[in-house]
Amino acid sequence: MTETKFRTEILPVVLQTRPALDMGEEQFFEFCQQNRDWRIERTAEGDLEIMPPTGYETSDRNSELNMQLRLWAKRDGKGSASESSGGFVLPNGATRSPDAAWVRRERLADLPAEQKRRFLPLCPDFVVELRSPTDPLPTVEAKMREYAENVARLGWLVDPEARSVHVYR
Repeated sequence: MTETKFRTEILPVVLQTRPALDMGEEQFFEFCQQNRDWRIERTAEGDLEIMPPTGYETSDRNSELNMQLRLWAKRDGKGSASESSGGFVLPNGATRSPDAAWVRRERLADLPAEQKRRFLPLCPDFVVELRSPTDPLPTVEAKMREYAENVARLGWLVDPEARSVHVYR
């Protein structure tokens, strides 16, 4: 029997689309809807990043994280929580899907109902990224800096393997 080796870090597949294909917000949303089995994000430069699914352990941790944030949001009543399937169009043009996010109610109240059915055109007030064992730390740190640069008020990068939380303000 041969031993199977697992890669310790897995990078997303990056598709460079510009200038050959420059999708607007509507086209990108439809592209994502047509490819619902893929987890797709878009960089500020327009590159598409396709992330592989996580392992069970990370999925379980993410489920717990989302449940706790949702319970807190319901008790607090000042905002709404979302999970990793929700897309946000950041001010820099990137479309990101944090593992967990929270947005103040007054920011959501200003958006028409139709817009809430699509990727929200804002950066969440609070974002959480849960590092899986295959995520390169510099990649996740760069994403957290991007949220902070796009006016997220608070961000947590949770790293279970290192038993640490990096805080971004």
